[in-house]
Amino acid sequence: MAAAGGVRVLPASPNWYSSRCSDASSDGRLFGFAARHRVCLLDVGGAAPAFYGELIGHTERISGFAFCHCPGQSSLCATSSDDGSVKIWDTEALAPVVEHSRHQNAISALHWSPLVKDLIVSGDEKGVIVCYWYNRSDSQQFFPEPRTVFCLTCSPHHENLVAIGYKDGMVVIIDISRKREVLHRLRGHEDEIHCLAWCPVPGEERLSAWQDELPVVPSEEGEVPNGELTQDTTTKKGCYLASGSKDQTIRIWSCTRGRSVMTLKLPPTKRRGGAVDPTVKERIWLTVHWPPGHPTEIVSSCFGGELLLWDLTQSGKRKWTLLGSSEGQNHSRIVFNLTSVKHQDKELLFSISMDRDVKCWDLSTLECTWTMPSLGGFVYSLAFSPVDTGCLAIGVGDSMIRVWNTLSMNNTYDVKTFWQSIKSKVTALSWHPTKEGCLAFGTDDGKVGIFDTFSSSAKNKPPQISSTYHKKTVYTLAWGPPTPPLSPGGEGEQPSATLYSCAGEGIVFQHNPWKLNGEANDINKVIRDTNSIKHKLPARTEISWKPDGKLLALGNEDGSIEVFQAPDLKLLCTIQQHHKLINAIRWHHEHGSQPELSYLIASGSINATIYVHNLKSIIESASESPLTITEPFRTLAGHTAKITSLSWSPHHEGRLVSACYDGTAQVWDVMKEEPLCNYRGHQGRLLSVQWSPVDPDSVYTGADDFSVHKWHISKQEHTRPPQGKKSIELEKKRSMQPKVKTKKKKKPIGKSPGKQDLSDAMNGDESTKETLPEENGVSDHEGEKEAQEAELPDKVSTTVSKDTSASAYDYSSLSLPKPFVIQKAIPVKKDPPKEKPTPDASLKKRKPRSILPFSTFMDHRSKDEMHQDCLRLAACLKTKDHNEDVSPDLKDRIHLGLFTDRASLHKMIDVEGKHHLENGHPDLFQQLMLWKGDMKGVLQAAAERGELTDQLVAISPMVGYQAWVWTVEAFAKQLCFQEQYVKAASHLLSIHKVYEAVELLKVNQFYREAIVIAKARLRPEDPILKDLYTSWAAVLEKDGHYSMAAKCYLGASSPYDAVKVLAKKGDVTSLKTAAELALISGEEELSATLSFRCAQDLLLSRNWVAAQEVLQQHKTLFGQRLVFCLNELLCKCLSERNPSNRKSPVPPCYHSWQLNREASFLDMVIEVWQNVLGMDTTEQATCAWEQLRSIEHPPSTSNTHPKQVLFHISHDLSLAALSYRSTTWSEAVKSILGAVTRSYDAGNFTLMQEICRIILPEGCDNLRHKLDSTHSQSMDACRSLEGFVAYGLLYDLWWNPPKDSLVLQRAGVDPVLCPSEQTGLENSYISGQSSSEETPDQGAVEMAEDCCDTTEVQRSEAESDSRTTSVDLVDRQSELSGCKVLLVEEIAALQNTQRDIAEVQQILADMIRQHQQERNNLQENTTGSTQENSLQQSSETESDKPHSDSNHMNGKDEVKQPVTLPELTKQLLKAKQKLAEFPDNLKIFPFPDVLECCLVLLHTGSRCPPELQEQALALLRKHGSAGVYRKGGRRFLT
Repeated sequence: MAAAGGVRVLPASPNWYSSRCSDASSDGRLFGFAARHRVCLLDVGGAAPAFYGELIGHTERISGFAFCHCPGQSSLCATSSDDGSVKIWDTEALAPVVEHSRHQNAISALHWSPLVKDLIVSGDEKGVIVCYWYNRSDSQQFFPEPRTVFCLTCSPHHENLVAIGYKDGMVVIIDISRKREVLHRLRGHEDEIHCLAWCPVPGEERLSAWQDELPVVPSEEGEVPNGELTQDTTTKKGCYLASGSKDQTIRIWSCTRGRSVMTLKLPPTKRRGGAVDPTVKERIWLTVHWPPGHPTEIVSSCFGGELLLWDLTQSGKRKWTLLGSSEGQNHSRIVFNLTSVKHQDKELLFSISMDRDVKCWDLSTLECTWTMPSLGGFVYSLAFSPVDTGCLAIGVGDSMIRVWNTLSMNNTYDVKTFWQSIKSKVTALSWHPTKEGCLAFGTDDGKVGIFDTFSSSAKNKPPQISSTYHKKTVYTLAWGPPTPPLSPGGEGEQPSATLYSCAGEGIVFQHNPWKLNGEANDINKVIRDTNSIKHKLPARTEISWKPDGKLLALGNEDGSIEVFQAPDLKLLCTIQQHHKLINAIRWHHEHGSQPELSYLIASGSINATIYVHNLKSIIESASESPLTITEPFRTLAGHTAKITSLSWSPHHEGRLVSACYDGTAQVWDVMKEEPLCNYRGHQGRLLSVQWSPVDPDSVYTGADDFSVHKWHISKQEHTRPPQGKKSIELEKKRSMQPKVKTKKKKKPIGKSPGKQDLSDAMNGDESTKETLPEENGVSDHEGEKEAQEAELPDKVSTTVSKDTSASAYDYSSLSLPKPFVIQKAIPVKKDPPKEKPTPDASLKKRKPRSILPFSTFMDHRSKDEMHQDCLRLAACLKTKDHNEDVSPDLKDRIHLGLFTDRASLHKMIDVEGKHHLENGHPDLFQQLMLWKGDMKGVLQAAAERGELTDQLVAISPMVGYQAWVWTVEAFAKQLCFQEQYVKAASHLLSIHKVYEAVELLKVNQFYREAIVIAKARLRPEDPILKDLYTSWAAVLEKDGHYSMAAKCYLGASSPYDAVKVLAKKGDVTSLKTAAELALISGEEELSATLSFRCAQDLLLSRNWVAAQEVLQQHKTLFGQRLVFCLNELLCKCLSERNPSNRKSPVPPCYHSWQLNREASFLDMVIEVWQNVLGMDTTEQATCAWEQLRSIEHPPSTSNTHPKQVLFHISHDLSLAALSYRSTTWSEAVKSILGAVTRSYDAGNFTLMQEICRIILPEGCDNLRHKLDSTHSQSMDACRSLEGFVAYGLLYDLWWNPPKDSLVLQRAGVDPVLCPSEQTGLENSYISGQSSSEETPDQGAVEMAEDCCDTTEVQRSEAESDSRTTSVDLVDRQSELSGCKVLLVEEIAALQNTQRDIAEVQQILADMIRQHQQERNNLQENTTGSTQENSLQQSSETESDKPHSDSNHMNGKDEVKQPVTLPELTKQLLKAKQKLAEFPDNLKIFPFPDVLECCLVLLHTGSRCPPELQEQALALLRKHGSAGVYRKGGRRFLT
């Protein structure tokens, strides 16, 4: 097949969006490119390219193609395809040598190693690289990066280096000799890498221009790949690599340093020529080529198809030169691949582009030496111009028309392209018979237009388009004489020839070429009028005018051919020969030596046989009525599939060539009915054929393999079409064509190839890589069709009509109205809508169930039965004319009721309805009853069975108003059973039952919906609304949706409830909102309460700023604002005095007030009150004092929260500050005492000390002087206060002994009682406090006593030491003498009595508890063994006692006897009497535990003045009878 017997070919277009799918052989003879699933090889050895052959074998689009460039193997090449295989081919034999399928994913790049003669490297979309050595059939896989590979190139200098470019802009260089060895990751590009090219010369002797940009992208791996290389060897070893990327830059990388050394940015070139719509966003594909022998020059593609030659030696602005200086030399759209070859003395560069041209450039002159056009779709139509001889118009499925000047002397492929305004597959062409350059075209979407191909500006001149569109594909165009309403009368006003178009809907239009914007005429109207035809006219599928313009032949869908006489289109005869759709009709030419041959008419249809009829006798007889011909003049049999096109030879008489779906073209001698020669060079089904008008031996054919062939009859070896097996081989050959690819990512569904690569979209919508292989690669839609609909006529542009957006493969919408027969020889799929709708889509959609299945079935019985039906029906209708009832005559043929009277129809409906009910399709039964008009019964039956539907309810009004209301009510009940309450309510509304609808929704808890209906339909004051709101609010409140419930209460106009429910949550924001809401609603008191609660919560999170904001809204809370202010200052003061190193989770939020640090604490507070809170007047102060005085806080205990304690203390101190301001000193003393005792009660000793120090830094003397000494109560309060101050001091002195007395210090500072450890203190205080009365703090006492025991030994030494510091001692003694106020005997006696009472009460409580337990146990175990019980109880009593009995706890010296109840009562009474004897003023104010103070004093040892020691000992002896004191004082008393 090499050189293909002198065949000239317009080949299929190269594939798009592939980094390497074209290459030239190293000997410079062949250039190959991948076109869909084949490789087209051109012989480029001569001055012009010649078709060499094709590599056929892949079944899907080829993604990569490369020749072997090793010496002696220039005929070998490799391909990779989407079918997953890599094949190696021998171009001499055009046959595959070996293949492998090691990839699991689509292969995206391929290269044949220039150094290893049997190594092919390929990469796929998931990032896997496969190296395949075909001689030893060995392979190895690498996975350098999990990214999509876009291109790869093997180094021409190092056999193990491969550069790989990825979709995301990464470039990686790997060494395939070391597994998983990535030498460099080159980062710098931001988008797809389209091409990689190694410098043809090894080494990295840097050009002077490359200095400036060195540190562009540092490599990950550091400077040198192998670390140990020294600089000079690296330079020799390395090599430069160029990369082109979608980010519009070319980078040159140094392989040794792993970084970019130069970046070239594409210049915005002015595109010259080339059809471009400026509004279309520019596509870009940046391919680069480093020509061998030009290490300083790089060729690259640019934006619009220009090619640039970059001179790398130029510094500064990079120098680039545009290839192709003259108009039209450049590509008009983006270029995908560049490859160069040395040829004799020239260096040639080949480029392939989206504009479907292959160009060859001379690199020395930068001029284009030749251009080879190619085709991107099925070749639907061929037409030679009758005026401009040798001018061949080609209609192609890529939405472009090519006009090929086949006689051009200097350019074999002199082709002009027309694309403007076409936008769809070109399915029909016809040249005007006399006007030069006037070419009519028809398209797949029904458009008819006329191009002027001749004028010089024609290149960019859009065509005229007829305003009348066909609904479907245009099948044929023909120029002929005008017919009415246009008449050939006045020459001036009428065109000599008009354009006739026939299309898939079966209509022929006559267009006036002078007024294409006018309405075209349907010629069927003239035919009806002239021939008085009443019956339906057949659908037209072909038109052909006899060359002399006197006769018109119309081919029809039913296989008949009708011949009409011009101009009125009188029907002369009908040829009933074919019985299938007519595809082609051709009249014999007029200029032979035998004029009678001009009456021959040849026709081809979906049947494979061609018939030739001679109409001479019929035309000459001119009978009045039309004749019917059923016998052919000649029969040409031999093809095995449908005939798509015919052409008579203009050079011979009676010689015809036919194009057929069997893949061949056949030349016939018609008179002898003899096949002369068969051409089998196409790789697909033939769609069009034309005999060359200048060469009797040449024929042009177009096929669905995207190519046009010009072949010579004399050079063909076959004489007849392939039969039997050969035909099957052809089928196989076709089956290798691409399968439909559904798995494409970004495919614009339903776009025909043309829509993407054409027309204004010549640089159309951004097509992604995935799109285009579809268009131009294997799976062009046309390719899909060829695989899918095995059989199509030439006119049948397997079109994806406009509305196929749903899916490109949804054939139900194909406009293919030329049906065809299914021959046994070739498996086909039915497609014509005329015969049966396409099966593909109907399989997906389930066919709706027939509403009249019985009669439909009866109408699909055997032919005999159907004939009987016709006779029976005719008989019945005859009797009906005599006014008789026909229904009895129908008997068993009920289905004929469809064609007779109403009674029979009713019978038929009843039968059908019964069938539906029996088969469980009540809906269809109801529909039939509706048609019949019998609805009432249907409604009642459906309601009883609960089978009412929306449709039934909708049509119930036809029965009457009452029936409708009744039906709706029944339906609402039914919906409630089905729990569709909302729908039920809507239906009740439709009959104006608003209250019922609302009640229904309310009962089923659809409150929201109920409220909408009630609000929309009822009066605003209707009580139902309020009821709905409150019911809903109650439900919401129960579920914890408080905000929603509050909205409901507001809706029901009860704001008070809304406030209450909002406050329920109790968090700060809820309380704040509730307070504001209460304020808006006028509930001021409630608002104040909530605000105060909110402020307290904020206080817990130490946010005083927010707390003050909340409080300031209410005048009644002014007093509280003072308290909060004091609290803030107190906390600030405390935290400054004891900074905590522990980070608080919530930092405190203080005000930024100006504070007077010089003044006392209370003065500072009062100043802030006056300046910030505006407490200026005495009335305000008095009012605030009254407010605060009225609030009583419960006494603190050890369980009270510390922040709560502080707040209560702040309250007391605020009262004190207010009294202090108004100089009511007695009240001030009481308030301060309250604050101090509160901290003492809470067990927070350190806090008590701190408060004493903050409020009374000087002690109590100042206060005492200001008091009225006659006022005994205030003096008692003052004494109490002094006691607490002294108590704090006492512990301070005990815990902080003199510094030199280290031993004592070590002994004295017990880890628990260390003052800095506040928590320890708190615990010690918590342990013994059972009531607010002052009980001795046993814990502290015990600890004190333990300390003594442990330090007994060291004490003597310590004392001896401490004597040395007598001066210090005197100081200490004088300080301790201040503690004298603590040793008050009457208070000691009082506290002792209180202790006794508490002890007795504790024992009583224990007894009661024990008694209850015993009683419970008895009840539980009445059946159990009493012994066990008593044992249990005694053990319980034992275990209880130690807790309750302090004596037990404190030693074994006293074994306590059990006490009886009367004794206890007696003891209690006695103690209470004793208590009553003490004066009241002693009992009012609390006082520190006197005995505890005695013990502490004694423990201070030598620091305690002797008289105090004596007093303390005396008190202990007298009152220390309680066990804890006895034990603590044992050492001092013995």
